[in-house]
Amino acid sequence: MSPESKRRFLVGAASAVLAAGVSLRLPLPRSRFDPVPVVSLRLADRHGSLLREVLSDEGGRCRWLGRDEIPPNVVWTTIASEDKRFPFHGGFSLLSVARAAAQNLRRGRIVSGASTITQQVVRNIYRFPRTLPAKALEAWLALRLENTLPKEEILAQYLNRIPYGNLAFGIEAAARLYFEKPAADLSLAEAAFLAALPRSPSALNPFRDPAPVIGRQREILRRVAGQALVPSDQISRAFREDLRLARVEQKFRAPHFCDFILARLPESLKRRGGEVRTTLDLGLQEKVESLLRTHLRSLENRGLSNGAAIVLDNAAGEVLAMAGSRDFFDAAREGQVNGAAARRQPGSTLKPMTYALALEKGFTAATLVEDSPTEFSTLEGVFSPENYDERHHGPIRIRSALASSYNVPAVAVLDLLGPDLLYRRLREAGFDSLKKSPGFYGIGLTLGNGEVTLLELVRGYAAFARGGLTVEERVLRSVVSKAGPALTLPPPAPPKRIFSPEIAFIITDILSDKDARIPAFGYLTPLNLPFPAAAKTGTSKDFRDNWTIGYTPRFTVGVWVGNFDGSPMHRVSGITGAGPLFRDIMLHLEAGGPRTPFPEPKGIVRERICPLSGLKPGPRCPSTIEEIFVAGTVPDSSCGLSHQPGARPAAVRASLRRPADPLAVASPRNGDIFKIDPVLRPEFQAVRLQAAVTETVSVETVEWWVNGRLIGRTGFPFALSWPLRPGTHVVQARGRDGSEILESRPVRFKVLS
Repeated sequence: MSPESKRRFLVGAASAVLAAGVSLRLPLPRSRFDPVPVVSLRLADRHGSLLREVLSDEGGRCRWLGRDEIPPNVVWTTIASEDKRFPFHGGFSLLSVARAAAQNLRRGRIVSGASTITQQVVRNIYRFPRTLPAKALEAWLALRLENTLPKEEILAQYLNRIPYGNLAFGIEAAARLYFEKPAADLSLAEAAFLAALPRSPSALNPFRDPAPVIGRQREILRRVAGQALVPSDQISRAFREDLRLARVEQKFRAPHFCDFILARLPESLKRRGGEVRTTLDLGLQEKVESLLRTHLRSLENRGLSNGAAIVLDNAAGEVLAMAGSRDFFDAAREGQVNGAAARRQPGSTLKPMTYALALEKGFTAATLVEDSPTEFSTLEGVFSPENYDERHHGPIRIRSALASSYNVPAVAVLDLLGPDLLYRRLREAGFDSLKKSPGFYGIGLTLGNGEVTLLELVRGYAAFARGGLTVEERVLRSVVSKAGPALTLPPPAPPKRIFSPEIAFIITDILSDKDARIPAFGYLTPLNLPFPAAAKTGTSKDFRDNWTIGYTPRFTVGVWVGNFDGSPMHRVSGITGAGPLFRDIMLHLEAGGPRTPFPEPKGIVRERICPLSGLKPGPRCPSTIEEIFVAGTVPDSSCGLSHQPGARPAAVRASLRRPADPLAVASPRNGDIFKIDPVLRPEFQAVRLQAAVTETVSVETVEWWVNGRLIGRTGFPFALSWPLRPGTHVVQARGRDGSEILESRPVRFKVLS
């Protein structure tokens, strides 16, 4: 070799050595050590009991521990098992390589890989193939890792990432899987037992055969003793300790509720892992599930296969229990459908909202409404509702009409109010499933011709329990993440008032009136509870769904029973189907609790009335009853009935709040804006024109004028449907009181295309 070539070789060699030395000082990217890919997501109940663990991106369960959270027992046994020179080497051990090579040659096969803990961290993160070049690259990266992280952090990375078998990644997940305790509570014997598993997690499966693991555990304890890491008396106790493995149990509790939560969590949160503490009470959840299964078994011969139930805490708005079906894993009965969130026809359960609106418009619980054969004009033709008992009951007080759930009076009241009003209020109360226009549902909305969810019904009824305030239900209490900064849950939306406290109280009083429901349901029903409780049942057309929704001052409970395939039951009503399960849940909730009455607001007054006329008692009334009223709505006239056989009170047919003028347009309101649905057929898109007439005049017929043109004449209840047309329109109502012509003030509204 010439002097020049020799010089160049030496310079190149020196440069290579220098470059290699410099490269070892280069830190590895910190992003490589992010826990996100290995951390799983735990869903827990309000007390911390595990409901479900969602596997990480790596396909396992992992709960990340900080380096200061790893207990000494785990540190000692892991170092003794995997890398006794870990505190001293720089990431790579030539001595270990030489020893491993000798062992492999002596055995004629690979029995030792000589990998340090640092190298195993690199291998776990970078996923190199098992080849000699890859092994050299692994060693180079291990040396760099030692210059990137302190020893304590490298050990923490190892103990959080290493597989311990049975989908458990990291020491915390392993401790909870095999011993049902956190790593901080592991004894020395338990820590050594777990330290034995990473060497061969697939072969050393303690659930299948613990003997090989015990053998390796004892070898690790001997190594710990030989290194004088712990006192000898602790080693002796560890050898004598009788280990008790946990039972193999798949945590898959409250499955519909967990799915409900996961569907609403952002993907970024799911990937970050950690623990989501929910509002669910696992003990209550399991009781509700048990009651649901028992109840459904008793009704199997009535063509009923499934059900759902929700329990809500009224004060906090928290979901305490959600059972979505009889059995999540019952494919034959479509068990994975969540009946608590499925859209179904609610039957009569929307009637309380209808009557609450009537109370706003001047009706009272004593107002008489007509329950007689009646035909109502709708966009689809004539509608003649029938009561469940297939009878009519003549003039009847609103208290009795609602408590007995008669259909004809409810439709008559909504026909006066207009379905738009009920639709808008339901949407305000959170009934988001009602996606069609008000005209699509019409007056049948009060009988449940729309589709809503059990959760929406529970939300709506809880508003009555809170004195007219609705709140968005809560399902999350806290989110703790080890894979990033702490997460703060957004504050709950402020309560929204949908009814006044007085009106909410009157509806509650009616729904908890055992005597008022006797004509329809008899003396003994599941709704009669030994504490204050309001409840309403509902049965959809052809007995396809039935419901019971109710509340106490503390809880709101909703129950649905039916079949997910929509097949009808055999004459199972809300009383016989959902009612008994509702009763059992309520009895469990209120067992031993304070039996406090519903709080009465200040604006409620109590007066004696005639039970037949709903007016103040007259001199010939044989009896009186007490009724409650919103202050200012007590009847100002006395009963004038003779109360002789055949005497019949006249039902109040239109009791809307008196307008300033004797004839006024009650609907639409001045300034209303409507929008034409481009999908819905035009014949189903109309605005309801409704007139209000005071008691001071006698009007038999109302003429309707739109944009100066006569479009129709109507008798009582003075309502007409007018097809929507784009533009700005002016509507007026005209009538005749004897020889006097009455004309309403014009109302202007707009229709957008």
